[in-house]
Amino acid sequence: MDHTDTLDATFAALAHPTRRSILARLAQGEATVNELAAPFAMSLPAISKHIRVLEGANLISRGRKAQFRPCTINAAPLAEIARWTDEYRHIWDARFDAMDAVLKDMRPQEGTE
Repeated sequence: MDHTDTLDATFAALAHPTRRSILARLAQGEATVNELAAPFAMSLPAISKHIRVLEGANLISRGRKAQFRPCTINAAPLAEIARWTDEYRHIWDARFDAMDAVLKDMRPQEGTE
């Protein structure tokens, strides 16, 4: 998978709030599918589909501990998104600086009210 495909898969996986919630839970430590499914009002097969999407984007992996297959987060694709967005930080910074200047100009000057 090349850089663009990796970003596409990561953004597509993160597009669903359930998958973002699953990742947030895994950021606290590994969990089984049943543990990941507990807070959601959906079937175990539906949660499993979300987990497969996250696995396909390499955002999580599943290990093996006895009869359990705990899921763990893989932060590398998230770091790739952070690097990609950093490429555009200078644009955001410039726009925020310009907006700050406009807002300062809009403030009433002391003694002019």
